[in-house]
Amino acid sequence: MIVRTFAALCCTLMLLTSTLTPAVGAEVSFAGKTISILVGFGPGGANDVWGRTIAQHLGNHLAGHPRVIVQNVPGAGGLSLMNRLYNLSPRDGTVIGLVNRGIPFEALLGGDGVQFDPLKMNWIGSPDRDTTVCVARKDARVKDMRDLFTTEFLVGATGSGADTAIYPEFLSELLGMKFKTIKGYQGTKDISLAMERGEVEGLCVAYDSLLRETLAREGRVNILFQAALTPDAKLGNVPVATELARSEADRLALRLFLARVQLGRPLVLPPGVPSERVSALREALSDTIRDPQFLRDAERQGLNVDYISGPDIAGAIASAYQTPKEVVERTVSALGRKLRQQ
Repeated sequence: MIVRTFAALCCTLMLLTSTLTPAVGAEVSFAGKTISILVGFGPGGANDVWGRTIAQHLGNHLAGHPRVIVQNVPGAGGLSLMNRLYNLSPRDGTVIGLVNRGIPFEALLGGDGVQFDPLKMNWIGSPDRDTTVCVARKDARVKDMRDLFTTEFLVGATGSGADTAIYPEFLSELLGMKFKTIKGYQGTKDISLAMERGEVEGLCVAYDSLLRETLAREGRVNILFQAALTPDAKLGNVPVATELARSEADRLALRLFLARVQLGRPLVLPPGVPSERVSALREALSDTIRDPQFLRDAERQGLNVDYISGPDIAGAIASAYQTPKEVVERTVSALGRKLRQQ
C-alpha cells in the first residue's frame, strides 16, 4: 500500500510539473509580436529588396506567425545601425538587422565610431553571397583596371566601412590605384544618380546591386574588376583584384580584407537574445529560403538565392579575428588607419 501510494504521488507531481514547465526543445512562439527588419541601406537597392522579400515570408515559418515589417536605417555606411543593434535594440528576437557585410570587421580593422563586438552578436544567416565590382561610366577616362594605376578615378561612397568607400580606399593604398572617394551619398541608387549627373565617374558595389541601376541595365558602365577571393562565374573574364598582389604580405592583407565576401548580406540579432529564439529565427530563415513561393518572388525580382547559415557567418568572423597581428597591421595600414586599443 505504501509503495503504491508513493508511486501515485510521484506520477501526480510529474504531471503537475509538466503543466508548469515547458518541455525542453518546446517551440518558441512569436504570437502577437511584431518583428522589425532594420535595413542599413536606403530604399530601392538590392539590400532593401532582399529585406522586404524576406519580410513577406519569414513570419510564415515562425510559430505564432508574427507580423514582420521593414524599416530603412541608412547612415555611416551601416555603422550606426550596428551600434544601435548592439546597444539599444530589444534582446527578445523582435529586432533583426540586415547589415553591411564589411561592418563586422571594423572593430578589427581600426574603424572609427565602433561601439559593438561582432563576436557577441547573434548571426542569423544570409539569403545570398555576392561579389563586389568596381565600375566606371563608359565615357570616363578609366576604361579598364590598368588605367587605375595612371589616372585619377572619382567614385561615390556612403560612409566608413561601406563597400563603396572602403574598397577604393584600401586598394588605392595597398596596390597604388588612383581612386578618389566622394562620401556622403545615401546608398547605391543615390551614387548611381550622381554618376548620371556627372558628379562622380563610378563606384564599387555588389554586382547584384549594380544590376538594379539604370546605368548598368542600359549597358552604360564598364566593369573594371571584381574584388573577390575567387572569380565569380557570373562575371566571365572580368579580372580579379587579388591577381595584382605584389608580395606575400599584400596577398595576405587582401585575403583578410576580402573575408567579408563570406558574409553575403548578413542578418543579425543583438547580443543577449535567448538561444532558443536565435535558433528559431535561424531555422525560419533557412525554411524561408527554401519556400517555393519565396523562390518565385525572388526570381521575379532578379534576386539570386545562395544561402549562408548563421553559424557559417559567425565562424568566418571569428576566423578573421584570429588573423596574425602582423597581417592585421598591414591591412589596417593600407586602410590609412591605426589599430584600436584592445
